[in-house]
Amino acid sequence: MKKNFFLIVVGPTGVGKTAIGHELAKAIRGEIVSADSRLVYRMMDIGTAKPTKQMQREVPYHLIDIADPDEIYTCKRFEAEARSAIEDILIRDKFPIVVGGSGLYVRALTRGIFDGPEAQPAIRERLWREARKRGGNWLWRRLKEVDPIKAQEIDPGNIVRVIRALEVHEVTGRPMSELEKTRNTFGLRYLKVGLNRNRRELYSLIDVRVDEMVREGLLAEVKALVEKGYGDSQALRRSLGYREMLEHLEGKISFETAIRLIKRNTRRFAKRQLTWFRREEDIRWLDITGENHPKAVADIIARLLKGWESRQASP
Repeated sequence: MKKNFFLIVVGPTGVGKTAIGHELAKAIRGEIVSADSRLVYRMMDIGTAKPTKQMQREVPYHLIDIADPDEIYTCKRFEAEARSAIEDILIRDKFPIVVGGSGLYVRALTRGIFDGPEAQPAIRERLWREARKRGGNWLWRRLKEVDPIKAQEIDPGNIVRVIRALEVHEVTGRPMSELEKTRNTFGLRYLKVGLNRNRRELYSLIDVRVDEMVREGLLAEVKALVEKGYGDSQALRRSLGYREMLEHLEGKISFETAIRLIKRNTRRFAKRQLTWFRREEDIRWLDITGENHPKAVADIIARLLKGWESRQASP
């Protein structure tokens, strides 16, 4: 009997989602739908820890390498394309496994996203200038004045989301939190599993991963992207690893400083991800501290899924 539900695996960067999701997909005839805002971009492979070509031959992956670095890939586009991919996987009698750390993408997939105004480049550029001049907290306080509900949902350090909320208010004259009440929710059921490790282990794994990226040629990847004309793209300028290496290439910081900042900024990003996901009420958390074998964790998730499916089928 064909299934009418799917699985979501979330967690902070570096926790092991990609490898675990891959092993799970192999075990249960699954296909991966990426919920990562950077894996969508072509040519950004090393700095995004994209699944290897071998992994992509073993398991079908969706929403990877579907945009050039100078494209603006929106949350609205993700919502539509992820839902379409999930429905297609189910029709083919395979099982969809959504894997990623982009909390906004996962929320858009499950709850829907409001049909807001198109991006306004002039407004965004002006707000970015203000952020650079006055600081991100100043922008957040401004958002709090016009949309206190939305401001409470957004980390003051997440300048991109703060700017979008201000942009929506400026274009429509209405708070984004009010407009979001018109979301189009996804009709399929899902089990959402969150992966976490203790802070020391997670940060250690992040440092190891950054060192591996450097050895694999992160700097050369960034150089190649700059040579192709993508040096000023938002995808590079606002992505961990890429923006620091760009600063090094521009002579602003040393190579060693760039590596140190990538590690520090990635640890901070992981902390923000955890803060986001802990606000979600529908996550079944798994502490995988000390477990270094992706297949072992995949087996645990498979058992959780089987039990959840049985309970869903009960009258």
